Amino acid sequence: MKQTITVFGQGYVGLPLSLSFALNGCNVIGVDTDPKVYDQLSHGITYQTEKHQNISIREILKEQLRQGTYRVINDGAEAVRQTRTIIITVGIPINGETPFYDHFDAACRTVGENIQAGSLVLIRSTVIPGTTENRCKPILEQLSGLKVGQDIFLAYVPERIAEGKAFEEFETMPTLIGAADEESRQKAAEIIRINSKAQIIFSDSMTAVETSKVIENLQRDANIAISQELARFAEASGLNIFEVIKLANTHTRVNILTPGPGVGGYCIPNAFYYLKAKAQELDIELPLLEKARKTNENLPKFIAEKTDALLRLRGKKLSGAKIAVAGLAMKDYSPDDRLSPAVEICKQLLSAGALVSAYDSNVSNAYPFKTETLESAMEGADALLILNRLYDGFDPTDKIQHMAPNPVIVDTRNLIDPKKLPPEASFWKI
Repeated sequence: MKQTITVFGQGYVGLPLSLSFALNGCNVIGVDTDPKVYDQLSHGITYQTEKHQNISIREILKEQLRQGTYRVINDGAEAVRQTRTIIITVGIPINGETPFYDHFDAACRTVGENIQAGSLVLIRSTVIPGTTENRCKPILEQLSGLKVGQDIFLAYVPERIAEGKAFEEFETMPTLIGAADEESRQKAAEIIRINSKAQIIFSDSMTAVETSKVIENLQRDANIAISQELARFAEASGLNIFEVIKLANTHTRVNILTPGPGVGGYCIPNAFYYLKAKAQELDIELPLLEKARKTNENLPKFIAEKTDALLRLRGKKLSGAKIAVAGLAMKDYSPDDRLSPAVEICKQLLSAGALVSAYDSNVSNAYPFKTETLESAMEGADALLILNRLYDGFDPTDKIQHMAPNPVIVDTRNLIDPKKLPPEASFWKI
């Protein structure tokens, strides 16, 4: 008999996770209360760009819907009543600098009100340390009347995937399981082994595993901030930062990340504020990590101001200038524009009075400044900001001739060969 699994949240983690279980022989119920997401998935539509064995996630979605091994519903209570395995991938967004628990708590309450004895709950969201033990567990026990570790089972199992590699990394990335009791650990491992061949590492502390997930993201945030500071040094020294980093990384114990227009997506920008929320409870400060976060948060403003300065050198003003932007997603090749620095750069330019025309073939969300083609974005533009690689081999050099006289080119992705630019173009590489 096929295992039935309910997955709360059908976003960039929940959908590929659900389909991964379906591909590995499970019946999966995906729960999403967002009407737009529910409607799209019901009709086999997703704008995610994951692939499994060269088959797109959209094709996988349609096939699993056809087979009935995956279905999406917006009634979480009904989904919980139909299964003994519930996975929560609902996120905790940051409002200002404060965690917003409403959606996560709602999912926990729905599970607690409808869970059956003997069921397993896996929390796979990135959370503030202590959330599973001190927030989720009391909700489950209070609403169900069942005790974790005896009647129902609970574990924290963080997702550790990189967007674009979800199916592969569910299978190959070592998995952490945090649970206070042995039966919860073993039941969690049974579920994880359905779609994973990798090592499983156990901890009896859910909070330790939650913290480890947050600091995985914080490490990248800090490393990116370091690369940005090094980029400013290289620029002042007349050096190519990409060459400098490439040389440094020939050392076998060195892995400096390359700079870019900022840090986006859901995980990394929120990580510091997850840890800060816990640190405030403990009355401690995190000055180095806070500095790194602020450095990365300020990058869109820096890029906008650099564009202004470069235009002024060509006798132009940012206010009233047409600015072409290549890329709206939070990283190269991605459809994900959540907390995207590219979108924030566009907003900074608009607030300074610029006329922004942005193109990204991967991002489905509409923006008032978004155009249908890169050609229309660049036509008559005073400046071009390259914020993402849109596809392999992306190079807009041949379209620069259609820009306004004396154009400014801002390359944050090390894509442009300045030797191929027309002599009247002003070029700046991050």
